[in-house]
Amino acid sequence: MANQDGNVSSQEFEPATKPVKASLLDNPYLLGVALFASLGGFLFGYDQGVVSGVLTMESFGAKFPKIYADAGFKGWWVSTILLTAWFGSLVNGPVADRFGRKMNMIIAVVIFVVGSSIQAGAVSIGMLFVGRAIAGLAVGMLTMVIPLYISEVSSSDIRGGLVVLQQLSITIGILASFWIDYGTHYIGGTRCAPNIPYTGGTSSSPTFDPYTDVGPNGCTGQSAAAWRIPLALQILPALILGIGMIFYPDTPRWLLLQERDEEAFRALAKLRRFPSDHPSIVSEALDIKATILLENTYTRDNYNGATGFKLHLAQYTSLITNKSRFRRLAIGSCIMFFQQFMGCNAMIYYAPTMFASLGLSGNTTSLLATGVYGIVNCLSTIPAVLLIDKVGRRPLLMCGAAGTCISLVIVGAIVGAYGDTLGNHKVAGWVGIAFIYIYDVNFSYSFAPIGWVLPSEIFTLAIRSKAISITTSTTWMCNFIIGLVTPDMLAQIKWGTYIFFAAFCLLAGGFTYFFVPETRGKTLEDMDLVFGDTEAHEEMERIRGIEAQLRGVQVDGTDPEKGIVVLHTE
Repeated sequence: MANQDGNVSSQEFEPATKPVKASLLDNPYLLGVALFASLGGFLFGYDQGVVSGVLTMESFGAKFPKIYADAGFKGWWVSTILLTAWFGSLVNGPVADRFGRKMNMIIAVVIFVVGSSIQAGAVSIGMLFVGRAIAGLAVGMLTMVIPLYISEVSSSDIRGGLVVLQQLSITIGILASFWIDYGTHYIGGTRCAPNIPYTGGTSSSPTFDPYTDVGPNGCTGQSAAAWRIPLALQILPALILGIGMIFYPDTPRWLLLQERDEEAFRALAKLRRFPSDHPSIVSEALDIKATILLENTYTRDNYNGATGFKLHLAQYTSLITNKSRFRRLAIGSCIMFFQQFMGCNAMIYYAPTMFASLGLSGNTTSLLATGVYGIVNCLSTIPAVLLIDKVGRRPLLMCGAAGTCISLVIVGAIVGAYGDTLGNHKVAGWVGIAFIYIYDVNFSYSFAPIGWVLPSEIFTLAIRSKAISITTSTTWMCNFIIGLVTPDMLAQIKWGTYIFFAAFCLLAGGFTYFFVPETRGKTLEDMDLVFGDTEAHEEMERIRGIEAQLRGVQVDGTDPEKGIVVLHTE
């Protein structure tokens, strides 16, 4: 950056063309940073998926019969993590701004380890709920800060693919939990008390009753380890994430926002694999500083010099009162809303129940089918990683909305036509299962990953963490509602459940077509222009004016009073 005299070299004022990255593999270090950070997504996905298998285990039912047998209470337990994740993501914006994106992740990991440990060692319903609530707080924090972190360290040409890695990691976590559940449910056998006949269900289809089908000494067959091990294993990747993040940089954008310019330049150079005085590094850093300068000016003009809590409150309020910010908040929140109300997590949480309704009998067969669902879910996310920065966000969203809608309508029609006799119509049942998988394919390359991508890239730096905390909390609140009502919907309206979610798939496609702009290939600092509002145009004109004034001026980069901020344009 600076020469031996402490002045910025003249080459920094020359136009710089940023090198175009052809693929994610062109920058192994940046890819590694994103992959490692996405371990937080793995924790979210694993915790999502592990519940569906644990809820079917008889040893779990014997220990917690109310959760196992009562559909409403089961929904509350499943949804506890969602409610606290909503709170964790909502309050995490100021935390990410105060401590940085990196330290934010480490704090969340510590909380997650505490919650997971309580869950795995639970001996009462109270412990189970408390552990799940604490883990949920951490999951909410992680799902808010990880897309933010990856987005801020990425270059514009591969940003979408890198943020999608979080969703890929979520699906890998779901997949791992399904198959771990499938393996551990054999520990001690698949039945709680093999010598006691089932008394639940009907005479033609008896099921396990946790109140009557357990011996005086508890389960003599399936071990408690069958469900404790899956709940405990999630501690390991959490520790790897927390310890590993110590060795990775914080985001250059946050460092520049904190006026830690030297650290920011070193981090940016490391992330882009160029020397710190390379023109592209200088250009990118100074563009970020330009945005920060304008945001500081906006703060002085609109918030009367507010600081601390008053500044945080004013920035949150501006997301509603400022037309441009509100439009972006509405788009980000609606995409997250549709991500949940298209039915994705209903399929994950209650997949065994859904497959049973389509004719697959027995816990083993149902869990196996769920594991295959996890494989399809994971593999179908890969096209999004490869295509999102080539074809764009909008085409993937609209294709996904159409595919999910058609699939759910067909499944709903099959369940509605055959009802409780579906088990006797194997062909119809397998067609229904096939379209559940087709639904999964279409959702996994569209709204599942892009729901995380769009909110992480459309907001300006000053309010980005706060806005993302709101959009992420939206998905968690919707997730909470879906987890709570789905058991009763499946039990009472059955086929109507699928039609309900199909209707929202249709609405999601229409919303994308009319309201969602294309952000492919745009830098985070260019998002004002993407939305084409007057304020964005005025801001860019102000940048150009400041650049014109400072062009060619030597600036001491170590003395803020001499003007550490130097602006650059291409």
